Amino acid sequence: MVRTETPVCEFGLPAPDFALRGVDGKIWTLAASRGENGLLVMFICNHCPYVKAVRERIVRDARELQRFGINSIAIMSNDPTDYPEDSFDNMRRVAAEFGFPFPYVVDETQDVAKTYGAVCTPDFFGYNKDLRLQYRGRLDESRKDAVPGAPRELFEAMRQVAQTGKGPLNQTPSIGCSIKWIKEPA
Repeated sequence: MVRTETPVCEFGLPAPDFALRGVDGKIWTLAASRGENGLLVMFICNHCPYVKAVRERIVRDARELQRFGINSIAIMSNDPTDYPEDSFDNMRRVAAEFGFPFPYVVDETQDVAKTYGAVCTPDFFGYNKDLRLQYRGRLDESRKDAVPGAPRELFEAMRQVAQTGKGPLNQTPSIGCSIKWIKEPA
């Protein structure tokens, strides 16, 4: 596990398109995923302790953001070769176990993660209704252990995006495990 921090938000950057297979059997695209007021794109996986620590809160926030017209999608870009917990079958199991209210899709080629500039799990990209980047921060101040009463930074930022089209100027980077890139042949 290599701990990695996300870069600063590049406000206004357009959301790259994608077409990825979900655990529900559908192919999900950017257009099919977006909500009336925006989209939260999350790079997560099954094995990362940082993700495991926040799964319930991600589900809670994604459900509540739907009321504000913000949809969410979770993308798993890790190479499952060395991390079998991140296999597609395990993605299905985790999505069902935690009741994901969003598509959980696999980025087998890792091209989507590279295009977005994702570096870790979890890595959050919050877009407004015009699909322009407004948030690239953390869920909250928790790391591998929940911090009781921690402000809901991601939720509040995305609620602001839904209401104003703009994210907060001050954002704290997310920290998590590095994405497990496919090893290039020697």
